[in-house]
This record gives sequence, structure tokens and C-alpha cells, in this order.
Amino acid sequence: MRRPIAALALSALALVTPSLATLPVRAQQEPEKVLESTSSGLNLASVQAKVAQGDAAAAAGKLSQAKTDYDQALEAATYLVSAYRNLSGAFRGLDARIPREMDQKGREATELQANIELRLAALLRRMNQPQVAVPLLVRVVQRMSPTSPQGQKAYQSLVELGFVATPYTAATAAPAAQ
Repeated sequence: MRRPIAALALSALALVTPSLATLPVRAQQEPEKVLESTSSGLNLASVQAKVAQGDAAAAAGKLSQAKTDYDQALEAATYLVSAYRNLSGAFRGLDARIPREMDQKGREATELQANIELRLAALLRRMNQPQVAVPLLVRVVQRMSPTSPQGQKAYQSLVELGFVATPYTAATAAPAAQ
């Protein structure tokens, strides 16, 4: 069952934002700007900070903590992609600047989403759960296309796992049969 959008927003925000008690006094006085913070809030920078926490946990061998951090970052990035897409659509035909900004942010969030999924898939492989990594890798190929660096990396991982057998190399790919 799908959660209402407001619940998703609150959930995503809670994942990447510290409580108000931990925010500096200035941020508490300017709540309308708190989401712009590079260390907290619901924005790409705070999602990247959560990814960095996951990277640090993975490097330290704390695999469950890394998975939690990556899962939280992925949920927040997924919400951002949806929110940017919805805002872009709402303003299309009214003010071209806003859809352009939202489309750009959406592309950045989509790329971040793919990078998180690649990290999460690599972590799951490291945790001896390759079957759980497969859907993540397939989504990366779909979302980013097989010709993108992320798509190629994801497809190569699928080959390494034995999920697919035919290797893909963009430079030497044969044209489709007619």
C-alpha cells in the first residue's frame, strides 16, 4: 500500500534532518531557510551527507549501519525526485524558470538515486545478499540507461552475478536486428 505524499515527505525529512534542538539558534529563527542547509534539511546536499555517513560506516566495517544510512538516503532522494517532478508539472506553462529549475534538480536527484543504489548493491553483495542487489541494479539500468556510466556499471554487476550472460560494451554494441 502506498503512503500518502505528506507522510512520505515527513518520513524523508526525518531521515536527513536533525531535531530542532540540535540546529543552531540562527536556523531556528529562520525556519523558512532551514531546508537550504547543506548539513540538514530536505535537499540534495543533506542526502549526500547521509551517503557520506554510509560510506564511512562501510569503510569501518559497520555494514548494517551503512545499509541503514544508504536506505535512508535512497528514501530521501526518491522523495526529492518525485517532489521536483510534481513541482515542475505544476508550473509548466506558467513560469518557465521554475520547471527548468525543478527539472535540473530532478536530474541531479535521479543521478544521486542511481549512485546510492549502486553503493547499496555493492554493500549487499559484500553482505552475501546478491539476490537483493539485483532489483537495485536493474533499476539503475532502467533509470540511467545502459549507455550511462552508472547503467554500464550496474549491468556489469548483473553479468558478474550471473543474472545476465551477455556482456554489453557501448563502443562495440551491435545494432539491433531489423
